[in-house]
Amino acid sequence: MLRIAPIGPDDRADWLSLWEGYLAFYEATLSPEQTALTFDRLVADDTIHGAIARADDGSALGIVHWLTHPATWSAGEYCYLEDLYVAPDARGTGAGHALIGHVTDWAKDAGCAKVYWLTQNTNATARALYDRVASDTGFVHYQIAL
Repeated sequence: MLRIAPIGPDDRADWLSLWEGYLAFYEATLSPEQTALTFDRLVADDTIHGAIARADDGSALGIVHWLTHPATWSAGEYCYLEDLYVAPDARGTGAGHALIGHVTDWAKDAGCAKVYWLTQNTNATARALYDRVASDTGFVHYQIAL
């Protein structure tokens, strides 16, 4: 049975392992200071939220992080699912689906108007799941690094 719980201070080692796997998947590098800040925000800040999925034996399977923001098209806030990662050996177990469901339930309870996220066009494995649980909006993502 899969268990999903908020990320807490005792989850640091498991979270870090999954976080590093997530960064490696996206070929991204963050400073140790940024990683520490991210974890601190997840456990001590009420504006960024996180959850960890665990198997019956307590092993960590995946993580999800999300935040909310006001929107111009809705009275309710939007919930941005910023990071979702399931360990390679746990893919296909339902952990990703359950983590998305966890965020969706949280967002409904918080009165959000929608949950949304981004992924790479080439992320076929994740997109197969996303196509089952959400609608592809057809929007293209642009950004300016500052």
